[in-house]
Amino acid sequence: MVRRARLAERLDPGAGRRLTVVAAPAGYGKTTLLGTWAGTRERVGWLTLDERDNDPTRFLSSLIGALRQGSGEGELGQGVLAALRSPDVRHPDALIGALVNELARRPSTVDVVLDDYHVITGDAVHRVCAFLVERAPEQLHVVLSGRVDPPLPLARWRVRNELVRLGAADLAFTASEAAAFVRDVMRLDLPRPDLMRLHEKTEGWAAGLQIAALSLRGCANSAGFVESFSGRHRDVFDFLGEEVLDRQPADARRFLVETSILDHLSGPLCDAVTGRSDGQETLERLERENLFVVALDDERRWYRYHHLFADFLRARLGPERGELHVRASRWCEANGALPDAIGHAIAAADHDRAVDLIQRGTDDAWSRGEVPTVLGWIEALPADVVRDQPTLVLQQALALALTGKPDRAERLAASVGCEESVPAGFSAAVRSWCARLRGDLPSAIDLARQALALLPADRGGLRVFAADSLGDALWSLGDLPAAETALADAAAIGRDAGHVYGTLSALTLLARVQSERGRLGRAHATLLRAERYVLQQDMEASSATAAIHLGLAALRYERDDLDAAEEAFRTGVESAERTGNVTDLTWGLVGLSRLEHARHRTDAALGTAARAERVARDYGANPEAVVAAAWMVRLRLRRSELPEAAAAEQTLARHTEAGTPGAEIPGRLATARLLHARGRSRDALDQLRPLRDAAQTADRGRDLLEILVLQALAHAQASMPDEAAATLADAFGRAAPEHYVRTFVDEGPALAALLPRVPGSEELRAAFARQAAPPQAALVEPMTDRESDVLRLLAVGKNNREIAAELFVSVGTVKTHLNNLYRKLGAHSRTQAVARARALNLPSISTFR
Repeated sequence: MVRRARLAERLDPGAGRRLTVVAAPAGYGKTTLLGTWAGTRERVGWLTLDERDNDPTRFLSSLIGALRQGSGEGELGQGVLAALRSPDVRHPDALIGALVNELARRPSTVDVVLDDYHVITGDAVHRVCAFLVERAPEQLHVVLSGRVDPPLPLARWRVRNELVRLGAADLAFTASEAAAFVRDVMRLDLPRPDLMRLHEKTEGWAAGLQIAALSLRGCANSAGFVESFSGRHRDVFDFLGEEVLDRQPADARRFLVETSILDHLSGPLCDAVTGRSDGQETLERLERENLFVVALDDERRWYRYHHLFADFLRARLGPERGELHVRASRWCEANGALPDAIGHAIAAADHDRAVDLIQRGTDDAWSRGEVPTVLGWIEALPADVVRDQPTLVLQQALALALTGKPDRAERLAASVGCEESVPAGFSAAVRSWCARLRGDLPSAIDLARQALALLPADRGGLRVFAADSLGDALWSLGDLPAAETALADAAAIGRDAGHVYGTLSALTLLARVQSERGRLGRAHATLLRAERYVLQQDMEASSATAAIHLGLAALRYERDDLDAAEEAFRTGVESAERTGNVTDLTWGLVGLSRLEHARHRTDAALGTAARAERVARDYGANPEAVVAAAWMVRLRLRRSELPEAAAAEQTLARHTEAGTPGAEIPGRLATARLLHARGRSRDALDQLRPLRDAAQTADRGRDLLEILVLQALAHAQASMPDEAAATLADAFGRAAPEHYVRTFVDEGPALAALLPRVPGSEELRAAFARQAAPPQAALVEPMTDRESDVLRLLAVGKNNREIAAELFVSVGTVKTHLNNLYRKLGAHSRTQAVARARALNLPSISTFR
């Protein structure tokens, strides 16, 4: 190695540095420089990119692997990795945001090198990288290395002094570095004049120096060679052929050319492609001879060619190219590398083989959530080949639907002939999904049922897709008994087919339907069943577990286990944030807001509720907007903010008028609550009577309980004590077997005053007694005003640098305040400090929105 201290100093991150870019043409020693520098750093993660990393799922997975490698923390990004396996994931920004937040909570710093970034051409990955750099915590230093400047906002970061760039002029070898390279690395004893001339001719280009030195071995006239050597790329390619490749033995030349089709080389794979048996020995020899072979692991099992050299070798390939790719495809298939097998089949233009492999590989890919990869495989085939394969057309349509392109997906699905049952059923399932995305629930139901009728029992992976769509649409329409039946069937279909995500989706939605029917015990059993299934599949950190956590949180809250409920709500919300699942996220935030209000953190509850409204609005999710607005009405009324409650009630009224699924009962309940708050109890009762009948008819047990409790309060307000007691007794009789608590306690003291007339309500009275005044903060030592400011910013996720900037102090001062906070709160981390402050209801946290 050539030590290049002048460059290593510039690579070391300075204060405020987010990014280092190393951009230069091939062969300028970028990787070698960074490798040498990395050896001097304490924590470095390294990711060498290739074209397949244009898939955001693969890129994020590999990035987390590199960060784990560098930080030494094997659990880092575990939740994000699980989210990436979900076929529902559509929001990479949400995932990278969750990863950034996790990094910010860890004390140790880490450098991460993304090498060969020039192979990234997809906008999605560029957006992910821009997001990562823009929001990088002070613990993270990103290094991008490639042949060209990445298409990122470099100018903005340079103006902010957040970027350092090393280009070709920086990386070019100085004369002394070139001399050290030729003498110490290439083991050549050239006269000084020849060294200086070679440096001049190559302009310090490391690959040119290496090429020249390889050819100079055994050359009698070094001065003549150096004088004739050209540093232009065209001349270098000519030279590679005439002076490097052609000087190798015939079997080595053949090996190099034939294996150039491989991005990564191993001995067995090379043997399969070349038909030889000395692949490992040849690779080791080529590496020893510095023949543009780079080892990718310490065990010397995998290698790659220098990219420039590989490009040159591939240009020497003739008609045998296709057969070589076919051999590589067969080896990859036999060794479990089906994605690589597909890539080689496509490169070989062996369309029959590619189609067969894709059809075999898509089920597993859907299960892993690699939807962009599947779409890339199919769209790499000629259009006429895809058109001749109805299953491929439908796979393409499914991928388009799952990536949020329902119009194109529906056109493709509708183009498939319906003469056979499986393609017809697959098409109907895809169109059902598209109808759900458009909000056309009747069509979604009809199409899902059509798909289930057409698809045979042995196509469980497709049937669960249709069954989930059916159950979801029925639930959205409010037909809870039919939805419960459909989702139970979907869970069974998914389990029998081994389709993990389809099964979990069905089970978690089934539990939600059972809760809405008032069957808390059955919902709890379903969620525990889902938990066991997750453990059996070794997918504890799966993104699909967000709904499990939130379902269990809601049940624990209803039964007044607030500590366990808060932990589960926060875990579920974090998971939903990673996946960008608007339904789970909205429900989770509303549940968390209810809990915060129950714990007298009233301002925090309002902030969380407002966030739930923003999430639903930003996603354009009307059913979720109904959930958020209905809770906002109740919260505003509890805060005695009638004008704001009325505004939220009008939002619900607009959704009801527009026919938003699930809006009618919450809207009318909100109206009744507002009438009751204004003292118009008889008008409220007029609203509630038909609503009670509708809830009973629809078997909406949870809504019915709320209606009965509100009726009891309105009767009491209207001086009708007997009616109030009878109605409350009816509600209690329905609720007691399922152990409802918070549905009653959350109505406050007015309801507590009615309980003495209800037999058997002692448990509820005890729960009301526990709902006492807010706990008082108890610290071993009072916080200073500045420590309160730091805690407030800590609670909203600011890192040390951001806190320092906002408070106009140094990062060192922030760290001092943090250490004092940890001591006073009895905490050992940021997360513990915030949790402890919340438990103590400290003002810095309770006013956080």
